[in-house]
Amino acid sequence: MVFGLLTFSRRVSLPLIVAASMSIVSVAAHAGLDHKLAYDQSGIWNRNVQLALEYSAIAITTGGALWLGNDTELGQTFWQTADAVAISAVAAQGMKYAFRRARPDSGLGPNAWFVKGGDSFPSGEVTLQASFVTPFIVNYGRRYPLVWALELLPAYDAVARMKAQAHWQTDVLAGWALGTAVGFLATTWNTSLFVQILPHGLTVGFSKRF
Repeated sequence: MVFGLLTFSRRVSLPLIVAASMSIVSVAAHAGLDHKLAYDQSGIWNRNVQLALEYSAIAITTGGALWLGNDTELGQTFWQTADAVAISAVAAQGMKYAFRRARPDSGLGPNAWFVKGGDSFPSGEVTLQASFVTPFIVNYGRRYPLVWALELLPAYDAVARMKAQAHWQTDVLAGWALGTAVGFLATTWNTSLFVQILPHGLTVGFSKRF
C-alpha cells in the first residue's frame, strides 16, 4: 500500500501535494496540537548536534553527486536529492516570508501569524532532512526496506527543534510534508535540473577521472 501511494504521488503535481499537506497541517493547528515543549538542549538534543546533521546532509548530497556523477542509479539519486534539497529550501523560505509565524520562544503563542520578524513556519531544517532522505527511500525502499530507517533523521530533527523551542508541532509537520513532497517530485524527472543546468564536466562525476 505504501508503494502504491508513492506511485500515485509521482503523478500528482507539486502544488496539489503541498496544498493537501498544508490542509492537513491546518486541521492539526486548529485542533490544538501546538504547544511549547520544555526547553532541552542536553545530550543528543544539543544545538551542535542539530547543526552537524544539517551540514552533513548538505555535504553528503553535494559530495555524492559530484563524485558519482549522473550515469549510475545511485549517482542519479544523489542529483535528485540535490534538486529536492535546493527547491524545498527556497519553498520553505518563501513560506516563512509569507506566513511570518512567531516562534515558541517569542512568548506570543501558537496563533501569532503574520507578525514582524516571524519565521517559524515551516521548519527549514526538518524540510531539509525530509528532502534529503526521500529520493533514497523512493528509489531503494522497495528493494532494501532498511532504507526506510532514514526517516529517523527528519523525526529526530523535528523533536530537536521543538525541544529547542524554535518550532511548533505544525511547523515541523509542514516542513516534513514539504520536503517529502519535493523529494517525491524530484524522482519523477528523467534528468535532474542541476544536471541540465551545470556544465557536463561537473555532472559526469569526478570518480571517472581517477
